[in-house]
Amino acid sequence: MRRVRVYVADDHPMYREGLVRAIRERPDLEVVGESSDGRTALPEIRDLAPDVALLDVRMPGLSGTDVLNAIAREHLPTRVVFLSAHVDSDLVYRAVAMGAAGYLSKEADRATIFDAVAAAARGETVLAPEVQGGLATQIQLRETEARPVLSPREQEILRMIADGGSAPEIARRLHLSPSTVKTHLQSLYEKLGVSDRAAAVAVAMRAGLLE
Repeated sequence: MRRVRVYVADDHPMYREGLVRAIRERPDLEVVGESSDGRTALPEIRDLAPDVALLDVRMPGLSGTDVLNAIAREHLPTRVVFLSAHVDSDLVYRAVAMGAAGYLSKEADRATIFDAVAAAARGETVLAPEVQGGLATQIQLRETEARPVLSPREQEILRMIADGGSAPEIARRLHLSPSTVKTHLQSLYEKLGVSDRAAAVAVAMRAGLLE
C-alpha cells in the first residue's frame, strides 16, 4: 500500500510535534517534512512535492493562504488541508475558493485530521461539520451581493427585451413615453455593467434574473 506523503507547517511547536508523532504512527501516512512558518514551508513543498500539506492558516512569514496561493499559481501537485484555531466562515469561503482540499478546526481529534488527509489525497474535499453551515451562509450572501438589485419596472422591461420587445413596443405596452423607457434601459444597462440589450439579456440569464 502506497503511503500518503504529508508535510506539516504550524508555528505552535507542541501542537506540530504532537501532530507529527501521531502521523508517524499511521501506516498509511508518511511525514516528509515540517516547519514552523510559511516562508520555510513553501520552498520545501516545492522540493519535496508531498501529496498533502497540513497547514496552519495563520503563520509568520507567509500565511497558510499565501502558501496555497503559490501552490495554485505554480500548479504544484500538493493538496492543502488547513488547520485553524479560528473557524471563520469568510476565511473558510476564501480558502475553499482558492482550492483548499480541507478546512478543519485544531480541536478536531487526530483520527478526523488524518482521515481528512487521506481523503484529500484521493481528490476529495473535507470540511469540519462546524464550518459547513457558515460556508453555506457565505455562499448565499455572496450570491445575493453578486446579483444587481433591479426595480420592479426594470425587471419588467428586462423580461420584455428578453422576449424581443423593442423600446417603442415596450413604451406602448407599458403606457410610458419612449424617453422614459430609454431612461429605464440605461439604468438597467448600468446595473448589469453592459452597453446593449443582447449583453443585458445574457448577463441577466447568468445571474438568474430571468428565472
